Amino acid sequence: MAEWIVVFGFPVQPDGSPTPELARRIAAAALAARRFPQARVLVSGGPGRSTPAEATAMARRLRAHGIASSRIVEDAAARDTMDTVRAAARLIPRDTAVLAVTSAYHVPRCVVLLRIAGLRARGLGATAGRRIGRAHRLYWTARELPAAVWDMALALWLRMAGRLGAV
Repeated sequence: MAEWIVVFGFPVQPDGSPTPELARRIAAAALAARRFPQARVLVSGGPGRSTPAEATAMARRLRAHGIASSRIVEDAAARDTMDTVRAAARLIPRDTAVLAVTSAYHVPRCVVLLRIAGLRARGLGATAGRRIGRAHRLYWTARELPAAVWDMALALWLRMAGRLGAV
């Protein structure tokens, strides 16, 4: 059961279309939204240096998958994982069941951060489509460890300071 689905962003192409990695996340989010038809869907990701907002691309593609606009909430300001968690913590009441949708290597960090924020999170790793190469997978997995340590420390500090969650 999920009351909210939180889809973590990934960069888009210069024309605003999803990259293959983002397309996999969107496809997984669409499947989850069909499995949990009552769930709201938070798509999160801001613009890149020369690209449109990730959230806009995700919302557009989810609508193309048949997900009603009324279910989709766009957060086009998030610059990173922690920004997405903070947006979710502001929008979603504590102790709500949340499904974090992201790439498989990113799921553990997202779930832990959402739990620190007071949400009952579990994850869904996007693996649809073409498999990524070993070097690509190794790069992203190795990148996660220091990022997870940093983000968890930041999330714990924000929670203790009363700055993670509804204001």
